[in-house]
Amino acid sequence: MSTHAPRRTVDVIDRRVGLLFGLFLLLLAIALGRAFYLGTFKSDALRAAAAVEHINTVTIPAVRGELTDRNGVPLALSESVDSVTADPVLIRHPDRVAAELAPLLGETASQVLPGLTKAHTQYVVLNDQIPASTASKIMNLGINGINDAGSEHRVYPRNAEAAQVLGWVGASGGVWGLEEQFNRQLEGTAGTRRVVNDALGQAIEVDTTKTMVPGKTLQLTLSAPLQSEVENVLAGVGAKYKPTSATAIVTDPQTDQLLAVANWPSVNANNITSADLKVNDQVAAAEDQAVGFDYEPGSTFKAITIAAALQDGVVTPSTEIYVPSELQEDGHTITDAEPHPNETLTVAQILKVSSNIGADEIGQRLGKARFAAWVSRFGFGKATGVALPGEEIGQILPLDKYYGFAMYNLPFGQGESVTPMQMVQAYDAIADGGVLRTPQIVDSLGGKAVAEPKGKQIISSTVAAELRNMLRGVLADGGTASGAQIPGFDLAGKTGTAEVAVNGSYSNSKFIASFIGMVPASNPKLVVAVVVNEPSNGTIYGGSVAAPAFQKIVGWAVPYFGINPCPNPCPASANASPVTSTP
Repeated sequence: MSTHAPRRTVDVIDRRVGLLFGLFLLLLAIALGRAFYLGTFKSDALRAAAAVEHINTVTIPAVRGELTDRNGVPLALSESVDSVTADPVLIRHPDRVAAELAPLLGETASQVLPGLTKAHTQYVVLNDQIPASTASKIMNLGINGINDAGSEHRVYPRNAEAAQVLGWVGASGGVWGLEEQFNRQLEGTAGTRRVVNDALGQAIEVDTTKTMVPGKTLQLTLSAPLQSEVENVLAGVGAKYKPTSATAIVTDPQTDQLLAVANWPSVNANNITSADLKVNDQVAAAEDQAVGFDYEPGSTFKAITIAAALQDGVVTPSTEIYVPSELQEDGHTITDAEPHPNETLTVAQILKVSSNIGADEIGQRLGKARFAAWVSRFGFGKATGVALPGEEIGQILPLDKYYGFAMYNLPFGQGESVTPMQMVQAYDAIADGGVLRTPQIVDSLGGKAVAEPKGKQIISSTVAAELRNMLRGVLADGGTASGAQIPGFDLAGKTGTAEVAVNGSYSNSKFIASFIGMVPASNPKLVVAVVVNEPSNGTIYGGSVAAPAFQKIVGWAVPYFGINPCPNPCPASANASPVTSTP
């Protein structure tokens, strides 16, 4: 019987134990080596990874600055809203959750449920316009998988008023009007917040890492009550005369501050649609026509021609001019709106009855070179510099193109194009002693007042006063806007009725009716311009379409601003009874 078998068995067992022990030692060594490697060489990366799992950086949107009128009335402001989202992967019992959320979201449970059960996504927006107080109630429900994030919603409290001027805000900031022009100042700077969460995703520490800087408040020169009245007057013009479009501007000529800038048809800045942005044959409803509408000014330009002739000394208000019944020049026949025999009129009478032929005779005395220089001196052919986007510059004939018929249509406002803002700038100069300034729409930015423009003396105060006195006659008996006179008001102004050029020739059915006037004429405190594009319904003249709108605006604005409409001594024409105006 052998005694060696048990011994061999013991040896085999010892070897196996040794191998297992060696294997354990090897594994331990590998683990220690790995721990050493991670702790020494990968520690920073691991700490960053752990932070990503438990630390979130949250953006704090900047509060956009307000737009206000001159007295602080809000015209555009931002309201805090929240975006409520769902992570369907984390939501248990979606039917029950939908029933809880529906009343707070303003929807039915059946409308909410699809967002809670949407497959293959961990981010579903349930509503991105929830008031912050409602979002707080939702988060207090403590539903796992429901989250919210703060944002803001732009609101225009006065809806359509000054909408084309204010503009509106899109996803990337201001996209139109002053919202676009001053987007950088209004948008502010977003902040950031560091949020530390526990293993359950609950915030245990919140720190502000970058302070949010709100946008600056943009205070405008506009007067909200006046703006409302002007918009109402334009709406009446639109309803009565069915024009393509219309615009009106009211200024304080002594500062060139814009008190109202209105457009028709109106648009609601709280609900801009693609139809508002669609451009028709001439204009988009959302366009600010005060700076974006090019038109031939017609007879309102005669004041510029006569101002130049007065300043250059070629005529005086009492200079007599021979005015034939018609002019034949370069194959064209020039007539006046009302047929008349050959006659002699003073310069003041030519302006009062708006004689085209008389304006041409004055233009001939002035000459091409001087006329062209004065057109430029009054600011035509270049931007006014007003802080409104989309400003056009019109189209002015250069001197080297003054050939043939040019000096027989330019003096009465045909053959050149302007914008309503350019015409207001020129009439502001006439109203304020001959000083031409840049129109102002911004009163202050971030509480810092905008400096008044210095201005440039382009005609003497004497000539400006003479011109204003002549413009009184337009509203007196026999003037082209006599129907717009207000008894006891010292008014001055000029009508315009311009043919619209269509395919290279002037239309006999499309016209621009306009009126620009001021009060009181002796020391104007207000200048009002009304431009109506293609009025219909049987009436097309500036004296019957635009001048009555001027009358309504002035009649409201004078008592509102506490203006003495007729300082002593009051001209006799200011107390004349209104009569039916001549075209």
